[in-house]
Amino acid sequence: MKKVFFAMMAAAMMVGCGSKTQQTAQNDAAEVEDSLTGAFTAYDLDGFKLHVYNTNDVMGDASYIIEGKDSLIVMEYPLFKVNAKEFADYIEKLGKPVEIDVTDYHLGGSDKLPLTMPEGMPAFIEGPVYGGMMKQFAEQFGETMVELPTQKAAEVPFGQTQKWNGIDFRFEHGATSDFPGASIIIGGQVYYTHWTPAEAHVSPLQIGNAAAVDAELAEAKKALASGAKYFIGGHGGLAEKAQVEFKIAYLEKVKELMAANRDAAAFTEALKAAYPELPGDADALAQALYKK
Repeated sequence: MKKVFFAMMAAAMMVGCGSKTQQTAQNDAAEVEDSLTGAFTAYDLDGFKLHVYNTNDVMGDASYIIEGKDSLIVMEYPLFKVNAKEFADYIEKLGKPVEIDVTDYHLGGSDKLPLTMPEGMPAFIEGPVYGGMMKQFAEQFGETMVELPTQKAAEVPFGQTQKWNGIDFRFEHGATSDFPGASIIIGGQVYYTHWTPAEAHVSPLQIGNAAAVDAELAEAKKALASGAKYFIGGHGGLAEKAQVEFKIAYLEKVKELMAANRDAAAFTEALKAAYPELPGDADALAQALYKK
């Protein structure tokens, strides 16, 4: 439980690694709106517009709006009141109704919006791991958190494609080491999963053992093979193909160095030598991978 709770808290470590991606995506960025708390950026794609909201909250959460011709599909509604208000105000300015709120990995302030989740996720949210995590959040953050939605969510089976406002949303299994959420391919152009790939040492609370290395590597290869242009996550905002390719190479190097080094100290030295300027905590990752 403690590990799962702090995994989401540690996600903020990854948020600062996306500036290069934002610069290279300028051609599609239709507008940028900075607010006192979070920041919105919109990207024009074929048949829809993607609005990215980096909340700048303690967990590095990101929320999304997919704008079609007639309506909006929102994803991962913010958890904190100040962000939920900014998100709702931004939605109001767009002047279109919200058709669906897709809650995948992050439950937030959806209020009475129609909820859709990957198959099995509603039960998991009510269970001891996710439910216990949300209880700890409530104890820690108190009145700064939104009221969580209570309406019954529709469930989408894995391997199925939903079409909302003419845009395809294909639900595939996410990394096997993570919550039982979905990787969602949006309009064949955007790939959503729990963690946005970043050019940084991976958080040890995302990858805490050798099995998780293999699971995240398989997921990254699947994301790259999807042919998507952009890659987004519940933590970290937007990335591009280069960041996915980096993650694959990095995790393959991690596997190589784990096989060549018997203890955490030697592994850390080798990883830092391989990536001398890389941000993030290589020592913490090593401790997680070599724990008994």
